[in-house]
Amino acid sequence: MSFFFQEDPTLERHFKGHKDVVSCADFSPNNKQLATGSCDKNLMIWNLTPKARAFRFVGHTDIITGVHFSPSGSLVASSSRDQTVRLWTPSIKGESTVFKAHTASVRSVQFSSDGQRLVTASDDKSVKVWGVERKKFLYSLSRHTNWVRCARFSPDGRLVASCGDDRTVRLWDTSSRQCINIFTDYGGSATFVDFNSSGTCIASSGADNTLKIWDIRTNKLIQHYRVHSAGVNCFSFHPSGNYLISGSSDSTMKIFDLLEGRLIYTLHGHKGPVLAVAFSRDGGLFASGGADSQVLMWKTNFDSLNYRDLLSRHSRRVTPDPLPHLMDIYPRSPHRHNAQNGTVEVSAHSCTATTIPMCFTNSTDFPLGGRYSVNPISGPGRTHTRHREEEDEDQEERFAGGMTASREERSGIQSSLTSTLENIVQQLDILTQTVAVLEERLTLTEDKLRTCLDNQVLGGHAKSLFFSF
Repeated sequence: MSFFFQEDPTLERHFKGHKDVVSCADFSPNNKQLATGSCDKNLMIWNLTPKARAFRFVGHTDIITGVHFSPSGSLVASSSRDQTVRLWTPSIKGESTVFKAHTASVRSVQFSSDGQRLVTASDDKSVKVWGVERKKFLYSLSRHTNWVRCARFSPDGRLVASCGDDRTVRLWDTSSRQCINIFTDYGGSATFVDFNSSGTCIASSGADNTLKIWDIRTNKLIQHYRVHSAGVNCFSFHPSGNYLISGSSDSTMKIFDLLEGRLIYTLHGHKGPVLAVAFSRDGGLFASGGADSQVLMWKTNFDSLNYRDLLSRHSRRVTPDPLPHLMDIYPRSPHRHNAQNGTVEVSAHSCTATTIPMCFTNSTDFPLGGRYSVNPISGPGRTHTRHREEEDEDQEERFAGGMTASREERSGIQSSLTSTLENIVQQLDILTQTVAVLEERLTLTEDKLRTCLDNQVLGGHAKSLFFSF
């Protein structure tokens, strides 16, 4: 009997306020605000507290293409087709600072994880990095040969991934400012790119209806999905790294279980292309926006596991992979990757104790040096008559030799047993350490589950509210 009952995502709220296509969305780090940008040139900050007002920020003179909260939540960055980037204070004042260095439309914007830098992608074929504190342009990454659709920092800020209409996904080293890898396997524009939460993989979507996940440590395509019937415009990793949601021009959103490598949900809610999807920082919510001017907020639900199921799957949901070293990313020249039919688990490393080898399975396995072999005396017509004295001498020699062999054998057995016991003690130490780590993780898991259950109880008393602005 299975103790895991996966709940379906549910529509929580429906925001109306934009007058044109909703092109981008992002949750604040504390999950209390949702920022969206639109072709109506307005940035909206939706306060998720019931009955709270929304803020409309006006300043861009053309379509807003990207939006992202700073890690502290004190700033919101927006990019626009008016060739500028703006930093906003997400409050009623709506003050902003303008960044300008691109010479064409700016397609995307994102803060680094430390909040000190911004990365932008543009139709001027460049990726640019900006300093937030001094509010100035720092440097360009220029190797794309066509419009750059999207650029994203790795979680540790050492890498930047970018993609564009030249049908490539590029990986950059922010220290040397060089392109260190190129992924070229698209039948059309590469529309969106991002790192998973551990920084070991990047996903990219394409106008050719595909969604691909690459392991940047080995440069291998590890998952390849072609389940949409039109171009994939955007996607978002769940914070756990175990799920991904995509939005497509086929009017649907699709949710994938990356551990099992399969599609688990198709969501219908928008009339027309879905252009923006984003999970909240804790993964409990996700938002979507599209050509129908709607902003929808959904409750995830499917990532809530009950305790028994969590224990049974615990070995697949533990410490994420270590961040890759730059020297692990190879080769450095353009190359093609062939799609693989099989799927490989992403960020799913088992935490298992080392097995103790059983050294002896039967009596012949003891390392006694082969001393018990018997060599019979044979030969036709040979007599075996001996004098008693000679027999006594032979018996004494055999007895002395047997004593020597016995001591050597006992010595060999003792050294072998000592080595085996030392090995067992070492393995028991490893098991003890592993059990201690598992107990610590289970304690953390219990705390998280209690928090989730408390939130579910509180959420059960809340009603879905639809705001119209």
